[in-house]
Amino acid sequence: MKNTKIFHDHLNRKSVVSKPLKKITALVALLLLFNCGNSPQPIVYGQDGCHFCKMTIVDKLHAAEIVTIKGKVYKFDATECMINHLKTIDPSTLKHYLSNNYLEAETLIDATQASFLISENIPSPMGAFLSAFVSKGDAETIQAQKGGTIYNWEALLQHLN
Repeated sequence: MKNTKIFHDHLNRKSVVSKPLKKITALVALLLLFNCGNSPQPIVYGQDGCHFCKMTIVDKLHAAEIVTIKGKVYKFDATECMINHLKTIDPSTLKHYLSNNYLEAETLIDATQASFLISENIPSPMGAFLSAFVSKGDAETIQAQKGGTIYNWEALLQHLN
């Protein structure tokens, strides 16, 4: 009987560790919930495959990536493959549209804010001659050297659809 009382007293006692531990556990859970998985991932060139055309991604100037709100990452060997894939997916499920910056190899930029140059003097993996630039000024500099037409994201979507 005495052991039962001690056991019940132990259960009713507030643990000194339990409050801080509960707070830490809750904080970690919140951080995992909000930071988990909807960030871009680096493209592993020569290993990752294009989600749309299934080719291995090797071109470090033209690759692209989409990240969904839930954190699923789709990688593409060219921005034109990403745009073609957009026809098969609900845009409201997407968080990031990314294209490689033509002037900085392996650097993904926000495609919705980028400028794009279609120039037959700059081949891209799928033959659309499409390159992304972080600014319109950068695109204009290359356009002066290589020719072609500059598009923003919305105009590019209309042009390719």
